[in-house]
Amino acid sequence: IKLERLDDAFHLRATNEQGNSVETDASPAIGGGGRGMRPMEMLLSSLGACSSIDVIDILRKMRQPLQDIKVTLNGEREKDKTPSLFTDIHIVFDLYGDLDVDKAKRAVDMSMEKYCSVAKIVEKTAKITREANVVAGKCNIASWFDFCNFAP
Repeated sequence: IKLERLDDAFHLRATNEQGNSVETDASPAIGGGGRGMRPMEMLLSSLGACSSIDVIDILRKMRQPLQDIKVTLNGEREKDKTPSLFTDIHIVFDLYGDLDVDKAKRAVDMSMEKYCSVAKIVEKTAKITREANVVAGKCNIASWFDFCNFAP
């Protein structure tokens, strides 16, 4: 990973060997311009992405017809400390498709307990809780705002 500074403040671009990139920035409270994700947001995103990849792979191996996945993460950090580490993280997995509920929940458990490397790092300082919701039916994956016409 290589980082390059994009302005005279905190706006950075991280690029991997394949040329994929993501932009980061600092909080406006310290002079950031809001032009990228903050590093701790990226950590939550990495946890969500890592576990999502696992869940998709596990459900595929279980021959479960996953049509889509939406993951929401919320983290609580230490107050008035530097560094301010995550102490609690809650992850909600919304799994769309005609899935066996027990298999779907098992896939989430397997990811978080066995496979997700990011979870294994983060759990050293934070309590990670999770829930899995299964929404049956056909989804229109292209329609993010009218997500499957369901209200999870």
